[in-house]
Amino acid sequence: MIGAGLGGLAVALRLLHQGLDVVVLEREPEIGGRAAQIRARGFTFDVGPSLIPMPRLLEELFELAGVRLWDRLRMHRLDPFYRISWQDETRSFLFSGEREAMLQQIGQFSATDARRYDAFLAASRRIYERGVLGTGSPHDRRSSRFLELLPAVARPGALRPVDGFVGGFFQEPHVRQAFGLHPIFIGGDAHRAPAVYAALAYLQIEEGIWYAEGGIHTLVQELGRLVSKAGGRIVTDRRVTRINSSQERVRSVRTQAGEEVEADLIVSNADALATQTELLGRRASGPSPVMSCFLLYLGSRQAFPQLQHHTLLVGHGYRDFIADVTRRGRLPESVSLSVHAPARTEAAMAPRGGESIAVQLPVPNLRAGLDWETTAPELRQRVLNALEFPGGLGLSRLRDSIDFEACWTPLDFRDRLGAVDGNAFAVDPTLRQSAHVPTANRDRRLRGLYYVGGGTHPSAGIPGALLSAELTARLAGQDQVGPG
Repeated sequence: MIGAGLGGLAVALRLLHQGLDVVVLEREPEIGGRAAQIRARGFTFDVGPSLIPMPRLLEELFELAGVRLWDRLRMHRLDPFYRISWQDETRSFLFSGEREAMLQQIGQFSATDARRYDAFLAASRRIYERGVLGTGSPHDRRSSRFLELLPAVARPGALRPVDGFVGGFFQEPHVRQAFGLHPIFIGGDAHRAPAVYAALAYLQIEEGIWYAEGGIHTLVQELGRLVSKAGGRIVTDRRVTRINSSQERVRSVRTQAGEEVEADLIVSNADALATQTELLGRRASGPSPVMSCFLLYLGSRQAFPQLQHHTLLVGHGYRDFIADVTRRGRLPESVSLSVHAPARTEAAMAPRGGESIAVQLPVPNLRAGLDWETTAPELRQRVLNALEFPGGLGLSRLRDSIDFEACWTPLDFRDRLGAVDGNAFAVDPTLRQSAHVPTANRDRRLRGLYYVGGGTHPSAGIPGALLSAELTARLAGQDQVGPG
């Protein structure tokens, strides 16, 4: 197993459950991958994901290890899930799973749109059932299989862009944006991502958003313990540099230290594109990498009660903003960002009276050729302006309260995680690259080679990683007992 991210640890548990011997090689000193953590001066920050949707996927995984999720982790259902604020707009939108609360939030912008909420939920539920559950077959994900599913997925309108689908129900711009922002959680543009991703909003509303005490990394650590308890071995500081094969079958991996580790099957939880180009030496082809992020971690001595656990700030001209980031390869003129402030739910994530603030700003990946030595300080000032100004989030005197600070740029995604072009979410979730066209869970050319994680089927994010682990383990199990 290459990589100890969420997908890698989840598939390791599943393979151990099937009776296989499992060794996990992780390039970093700690497990977690994109779900790493920063701890300093009493402040704790999740580096990557901070939302836990679909906890039932974790329940199923923990059950395989013979334990209950709720016994191992203290989980809190957030209510609301997050606040959506707009630059220079006094109204905001508290997104939650409560119908009456959502009707009230929509109604402050448009009574007409509020009357269409139930119809939106019904339509997005159909997309989920036909377009998402319909992709759960363990068979290899090929373009031909995608074409077979197109008629079924298209019936509820899942091939339109998310924005177009949402616009069929909500006309008021703020409401339309509130229900169309969800592709950004996996690095997508609502004007280009197919409406199958409208199921993300439905899933949140239907199943809720959860927080694990200690942050996402607590989940990672618990999965690591379960892997070890089940007999798996996790080795950190072991960067894999090559996958070796003969007679069209995998044989071993080589590490940076020159070790050769033999294996009957190999699962890569490394960046899917990097696995192809760097570990296999293949030509770059297939899906293009998605945008990156500028991540700013601020430990504040002052608390800001106006923050929710999660807060999104949408700047002026969001459509141009996301197009600049995902397609045009340039820094946008406006700023749209998300803020994670877990001390709102768990005081221990920051010193008493303080705040751990993790800011995520979408930016172009390294293909844009930006000089990050000069770009990072510029973005820092722009982010702090957006956080402090009354027309932004209004965190007055935030700069004066900073006691700890760190940041990640696309260079960190490349150098720490091995992400091609410093991408933050694997592949761009456009129609051409969605559902069945990302890297297949089973390699098409080498027997015994499998893939798991954000760049593979079905998608990025925590649910995508967990579902890909289930599919990959099932494929590997079938191949172990099948011919060849």
